[in-house]
Amino acid sequence: FMFTKKACLITILLTLMIMLTTYSNSNLRQHSKTFQKETLVTESKNLKRMCDALLQGKKTFTWTTALTMLFENYTCNKYIIDNHYITEPLSVEEAEFPLAYIITLHAYFETFERLFRAIYTPQNVYCIHIDEKATTEFKLAVERVVHCFSNVFLASKMEPVIYAGISRLQADINCMKDLIATGIQWRYVINTCGQDFPLKTNREIVQHLKKFKGKNITPGILPPAFATKRTQSVHREYMDAMKSYVYDTKKKKTPAPHNITIYFGSAYYAVTREFVKFVLEDKRAIDLLEWSRDTYSPDEHYWVTLNRIPG
Repeated sequence: FMFTKKACLITILLTLMIMLTTYSNSNLRQHSKTFQKETLVTESKNLKRMCDALLQGKKTFTWTTALTMLFENYTCNKYIIDNHYITEPLSVEEAEFPLAYIITLHAYFETFERLFRAIYTPQNVYCIHIDEKATTEFKLAVERVVHCFSNVFLASKMEPVIYAGISRLQADINCMKDLIATGIQWRYVINTCGQDFPLKTNREIVQHLKKFKGKNITPGILPPAFATKRTQSVHREYMDAMKSYVYDTKKKKTPAPHNITIYFGSAYYAVTREFVKFVLEDKRAIDLLEWSRDTYSPDEHYWVTLNRIPG
């Protein structure tokens, strides 16, 4: 069997013709022309890549078709079934160890949808924070998905998130407040952004977390030289209709409250319910948050520093 370049091109053309026919049905006509065009371009590139690899004798693979989109006249029940969402706990171990997720978003709906589908289980709970600056179209698309699940909700307060600013940290704290208020006895909360994707199943994540026996996962070190100025001078957020950023005022900051030693680490974590209550209620945590409001990228020192406070 000879897989020729001509055969590859014919395959691409036939596939695109099928896709165009599919996209012409009544449901998909309601979706944006932009998405249809981007999908067609992406699929054609994938097919060309596969053909080139096969002609060179290499192994190749491609993603299967995209998740079925949730349109206005497409029911939640059909959406959940067609996309094979998990609708009941897959093990007793997972059912007895529910997790909470914070997902912070600003764009790329299809990427978010893949992440959400991969981490969703019915015993967990999910708080989704959408950047206040996001487009109306994006917000509506996410809201349609959220509406289909009783254990998923939008953050009660949305922040206009600025990279490296306090608004990014505040987005997580807003969700933490909402997650505690649900009354669901989740064990750990994990924060993600819309471009993340899990490497483990929910059960594997649960088994990994259980090994920590109630300890937090928020790695960090004493600040390296490049990071010390982040908390030694006053920084401000700036935002207008065209751009947003954090800038250094060069004004010297006061030392951290309560003689707290500042550590530097990851903005991403897996922390316990008890730790979240400490973050929201303890005076040291509250004072450190206020002190951190005019620092650079406070989410890279706040969690790891609180986790290292003695007691």
